[in-house]
Amino acid sequence: MDLLQLKTLMLKPEIYPDHPQEVRWTETHISLLFFTGRYVYKLKKPVDFGFLDFTTLEKRRYFCEQEVRLNRRLSPDLYLGVVEIAEDQGRISLNGRGEVIEYGVQMKEIPTESLMDRLLQRGRVTPDMIQKVAEKLALFHSTAETSEYIKSFAKPGRVKQDTDENFQQTERYIDQVIPKKMFEDILEQTNRFYQYREELFEKRIAEERIRDCHGDLRLEHIFWGEEISIFDCIEFNERFRYTDVAADIAFLSMDLDYQGRGDLNPFLIRRYMERSGDLDLPEILDFYKCYRAYVRGKVESFRLDDPNISEKEKGEAFRRAQRYFDLAHRYSKQFKL
Repeated sequence: MDLLQLKTLMLKPEIYPDHPQEVRWTETHISLLFFTGRYVYKLKKPVDFGFLDFTTLEKRRYFCEQEVRLNRRLSPDLYLGVVEIAEDQGRISLNGRGEVIEYGVQMKEIPTESLMDRLLQRGRVTPDMIQKVAEKLALFHSTAETSEYIKSFAKPGRVKQDTDENFQQTERYIDQVIPKKMFEDILEQTNRFYQYREELFEKRIAEERIRDCHGDLRLEHIFWGEEISIFDCIEFNERFRYTDVAADIAFLSMDLDYQGRGDLNPFLIRRYMERSGDLDLPEILDFYKCYRAYVRGKVESFRLDDPNISEKEKGEAFRRAQRYFDLAHRYSKQFKL
């Protein structure tokens, strides 16, 4: 069954256990999501982008299981489990009879107005809220898995492979999205940081600051409910998740800057340092903030080459990319060399 046929069948309310009046849907470049008002069912598209591979049913089952397992660390109540989508005589059912043709992740549907990016836009995020997020992250990082294998991803030579890849993949956007001088400045400062701060990378490895982290810690992935839920971590690629805890904090800190609320950052950083004892965090934070901002600029730049989005959407992506590259440039000037 192809993806279009499956989507059509997944939009039928009668297949769902909560019997919704209607089923809404949306999609990303890697997922289809179906909303019933009570639950969300997330299916992985059969795509291969190099950094992820969902091309077989077995791989999609595995990564659905990984998504549930990993996200339950920070959102134990949101992720309900993996569902089987079965077909029997042209009809599909969830966890029913027939041949299993697809797998999906079942989650509780949450009100989007309680996501922290939405709350921030309405001026509803307080310093106390940010401090509570910092406390949750400090506890999470202290218990997250680590090993010699996980720690190997934060060796300076290994991290440099990631930043080199970013620069290589954005060369074609020089003087289109990012000015050549800005590109060269960020590249030079990044490589100087490796040169002059190698001992800092090694110290953080020795102090076990390298963990199985979230990997995509943005405001839109934090739900402010009775309990703080942080969801949608990276399940599909270890190298995006096995990293310095500073990279997680840097992503959230960068997002606050991007949203124009850098005034909240001292509450995030100070409380995290207090609860984690990570006194070296400020030494490496701007480096990882630069890295995270640059990655976001790269991702937005990629949208300029997507034939499936409108010129209006490309214009918006262009402006976002410029803002992210501007932030990366600003952070690169603040490196503690």
